[in-house]
Amino acid sequence: MSGGGGSRRKTIPLVLAGLLAGCATPHATSKDSAPDAYGVWRSRGHGWLLTVTPEGLRLHHETSAGCYVDPSPPAELKEMFGVQEPGPSADVRDFLSAPGETRYRFDRLAALPDGCDTPHVWSAVELFDVFRETFAEHYASFPQRDPDWLARLDAQRSRVTPGMDGHALSTLFADALRSLNDAHVELLAGDAASDTLTYEARPTGTFAMLEQAAVAMDRPAREVQREWMRAYRDGILQTVLRGQGHHVANQRVLWGFAAPRVAYLNLLTMGGFVAGAEGETPTLAQELAALEPVLDEALTAFAGADALILDVSNNRGGYDAIARAIAERFADQPRRAYTKWATGAKDVPPQVFTLQPTSRPSFQGPVYVVTSDVTVSAGEVLTLALRALPNVVQVGTATRGAFSDMLVKPLPNGWTVHLSNEHYTDTKGQDSEARGLPPQRPLDVFGDGKAPWHAHARAIRALADSLRPPKAKPTP
Repeated sequence: MSGGGGSRRKTIPLVLAGLLAGCATPHATSKDSAPDAYGVWRSRGHGWLLTVTPEGLRLHHETSAGCYVDPSPPAELKEMFGVQEPGPSADVRDFLSAPGETRYRFDRLAALPDGCDTPHVWSAVELFDVFRETFAEHYASFPQRDPDWLARLDAQRSRVTPGMDGHALSTLFADALRSLNDAHVELLAGDAASDTLTYEARPTGTFAMLEQAAVAMDRPAREVQREWMRAYRDGILQTVLRGQGHHVANQRVLWGFAAPRVAYLNLLTMGGFVAGAEGETPTLAQELAALEPVLDEALTAFAGADALILDVSNNRGGYDAIARAIAERFADQPRRAYTKWATGAKDVPPQVFTLQPTSRPSFQGPVYVVTSDVTVSAGEVLTLALRALPNVVQVGTATRGAFSDMLVKPLPNGWTVHLSNEHYTDTKGQDSEARGLPPQRPLDVFGDGKAPWHAHARAIRALADSLRPPKAKPTP
């Protein structure tokens, strides 16, 4: 499975308690009403084999090292591939989660390849080969992150024996992944609650600064992050908005006026705007239904403002579709936002996403979008889309540089790896994966480590005061 478009993407969790990560296409139809889609389909890129039957969907994963079944239930697969669009021929079809979202192109096969459903106990050597081929065939960012990664991994194969225990094998995998330092690369092996069997990218930048502060104070890093997040929120409400702000949408959105005629809107995630029932994740439609009235209220209140600060300096990601819906609130006419394509998707044209002006409350005045190295995933996609608009200036520091959707690959022994398999490019064809989107107007958002609890509020306060119209500026 892959999180993208209308599907869920990687979201780095917020640690504060109570907080947490195109054009519509005509002729799209549900698979339930399209019997001509029944059969087996092979994706271009992604390594999927999708079987469509009257009873529902099945998914297999295919690499040169083997084929095996995906454990996802049919309902989850339908959420990912629930809409289809015709391809350039009868035996080519696009499956996607919703009209206008990420397209996955498939070719019809006569049957499922031999061995895909054959029960098999996978040895450690075979698991190593599947892991290796999964990255070799799908990972998009070796040139930017670690050009020699595959060669170094290959050198480790001699260490793997058929009966190698899971802890040792997962440690080998985690050690290999560490050099990529990709926020969208993870390993969940065995007991996912155990730190010894998981891998996530190491802290850098602001998160490394907080980790160092925790060491200096001899306190748990997670506790320090919670305190920092509370200070971030309180700084917005008290210092930036001077006690007159709104904190809404499941505590993911803060808005108000930062100065006379200077509007302020902060988005902490591109999702999580509604609390789901226990054990259930809200759908994209439910998320949008919770967010849109909040944006309506805020942008109506912002009518007549001379400038708007859109702060995503602490945005941990979510849905691309939500990012585009937000960006469309600032578009004055249809504008190409960005283009994306998947590694290995042979002969699949890049998919162009376009912003369309909305009939809902909007703002076409000057917009200053504030970013930092914490801004990641769909938060970066929002920034990428906004930069296509002539009224937007990016302020702050460079974003994290993890745009790609996560390609979720369960391994045949029940482990799971997540990896980046896509390229996102701006209107000039520039790809900012691994390096992030650089600001057009630099601003030190989180300070140099000397006052991390207050740096953000002071930076935004200074930005807001600099944007006041001359008549509103206080007399010295």
